[in-house]
Amino acid sequence: MLKTATAIFLGLATSFTFFLLSPAPKSTFHSLYTSASLSDNTSIAHHLYTLTRRPHVAGSEANADAAAYVLSVFTSVNIKSHIASYEVSLTYPAHRSLSLTRPPPEPPTTFSLRQEIYDGDPYADVSDQVQPTFHAYAKSGTVSAPVAYVNYGRVEDYVTLKEMGVNVSGTVVLAKYGEIYRGHIVKNAYEAGAIGALVYTDRKDYGGGGGDTRWFPDDKWMPPSGVQVGTVYNGLGDPTTPGWASTGDCERLSEEEVEKGGDVPLIPSLPISAADGETILRSIGGHVAKEDWQGSKDAPTYRVGPGPGIVNLSYTGKQIIGTIQNVIGVIEGAEEPDRFVILGNHRDAWTFGAADPNSGTAALLQIAERLGKMQKEGWKPRRTIVLCNWDAEEYGLLGSTEWVEENREMLASRAVAYLNVDCAVAGPGFHASATPQLDELLKRATQEVRDPDNPSQSLYDSWVGSSNSPLIGRLGDGGSDFAAFVQHVGIPATAMFFGGGYPVYHSMYDDFIWMQKFGDPMFHRHVAVASVWGLVALWLADEEFLPYNYLSYARELQTYTKDLKVEISDKNISLTPLFKSIEELQKAAATVINQRKAIEERKGWASIWNKDHLKVRELNDRLMMAERAFTDQDGLSQRSWYKHLIYGPSKHNDYESKSFPGINDAIEEAKYVNTAEAWHLVQHEVWRVSRAVRHASLILNGELT
Repeated sequence: MLKTATAIFLGLATSFTFFLLSPAPKSTFHSLYTSASLSDNTSIAHHLYTLTRRPHVAGSEANADAAAYVLSVFTSVNIKSHIASYEVSLTYPAHRSLSLTRPPPEPPTTFSLRQEIYDGDPYADVSDQVQPTFHAYAKSGTVSAPVAYVNYGRVEDYVTLKEMGVNVSGTVVLAKYGEIYRGHIVKNAYEAGAIGALVYTDRKDYGGGGGDTRWFPDDKWMPPSGVQVGTVYNGLGDPTTPGWASTGDCERLSEEEVEKGGDVPLIPSLPISAADGETILRSIGGHVAKEDWQGSKDAPTYRVGPGPGIVNLSYTGKQIIGTIQNVIGVIEGAEEPDRFVILGNHRDAWTFGAADPNSGTAALLQIAERLGKMQKEGWKPRRTIVLCNWDAEEYGLLGSTEWVEENREMLASRAVAYLNVDCAVAGPGFHASATPQLDELLKRATQEVRDPDNPSQSLYDSWVGSSNSPLIGRLGDGGSDFAAFVQHVGIPATAMFFGGGYPVYHSMYDDFIWMQKFGDPMFHRHVAVASVWGLVALWLADEEFLPYNYLSYARELQTYTKDLKVEISDKNISLTPLFKSIEELQKAAATVINQRKAIEERKGWASIWNKDHLKVRELNDRLMMAERAFTDQDGLSQRSWYKHLIYGPSKHNDYESKSFPGINDAIEEAKYVNTAEAWHLVQHEVWRVSRAVRHASLILNGELT
């Protein structure tokens, strides 16, 4: 009894001493974080200039040098840092050729497949370090066949062609970039019977519309010789280690096993320029393409073929097991070091990468510098902040996915949130995406940051515009490094950027000059991204209660389910279990809010006596773990790596985010085969989602059944 009384007295005395000696409130440091003294556009421009002096594709010496630079910046501001390396499958072009044969008397054309430097190009001396234009993981092979024009290469485009009586089987298809992921362009071509695929950047979409439009370096548009390179791999992570990390002498699939897995292409492909695409289009006859398939005003009339033009496409890839390097910086939490707030951006680029991705890398480095200065002033985060600079994202999110797969269990039990920025700046206009419980936090952060293009208003004001609320996207697509965190483990996440799509994407013209002239001349947008990104991280790391709002999540799920009801209203599918589980989630979310208020109302000695610090921790754990409940260990049907049942990528476009992806896949299949069994599988998927939502409610309630 005496020991117990003594322990209580010592605990109270320690707590009282803590109150007397507590440092400046965290909010003081948060204000410092966004102050003019720490928001430096000069340093952020310097970082971008340094990172983009040379092309730095994954696996190259230049990219290793860029990793060393990131590491040096982290360590210079006293952030404990290290390199996490993986040995992964990478591909590079060994040989490429493309020629076009037209009916006599037209002579054959052999394409140079080169992006041209321009007069006065400051990067001309390193242009030979740019990889020849290619598709990563493309199938090696040589094919010769009549060419058919297939618009954007979407499933619906092939339906249109079939309705026109056009058969693309045995052809080489010519598709435009712009609407779907390039890997699905090639996959859709294969499934339609094509034997090869060419993908080009149409002037109407990337070149400013043709006519007398100027292009880079005189304007922002893609030059006629510009080529968008990229991966055509339809999976995530190293193709040879699906589901486990590529560490050292680990187990690996053979090339044959990888091919059987269905995520690498089975026909050869090449990306080509607008100029080369237009030359090929002039050789195609047959039906005139639909009006919305046509090009710019001065372009030739687009016809669908096939032929009479015949293309000879040859590609040989070189596959290696190469080293990639993630740079990891850690600021350990003072009170909850076992809770992680993770910020991530990738470093590797297809060429110079000024917009994609190193505008984001420059912002990450400024965040590191700001946090380093705050540490000198006495700030310590409550929870651990982890800064991650990923490698080999461009190949298929390799660096982040391997890291998540290696640390899966620890992340599942300790990660508070993942905050991603890929291409931070490509022009004006702020955009953000999130899992819904973080919506309000994003809004709050943008209210604290000035609009870089109109300092008289907040970024929130310009983001909202004339609507009542900003449009916040969701994180179901596979377009960046949030995918493994959200879709594989179930970690709350955000993503943000200025500008969206930009014309010189993935070409050799995405360099510092383009950014300085057209993307962000004063680098104020870069600074704004660093401010919003860092503020969200600071609030998640420092606030006593995790700033989540699951009422937002419940409202989103309700909207999705109502839309689903309209889509399948005549199919005898019951959505009652889903509506019921969402109602339970709404009640659980409201209960958590009330429990938080009750703890907040008790301050001082009463709070200590009631051990409220333990109750805060327990409540935060419920908020943190609820997102995990939306995952299912079996994953999506035929896509088992994707575990999240609320958000995932479209089956036919990795760039498109889908709500209820398993239900959507099942509906698509049922509409195609239209059997009772197929529609029964739709009902099964509805039940799966209902169970997941109910599990989230149970976690938020925090009590066993």
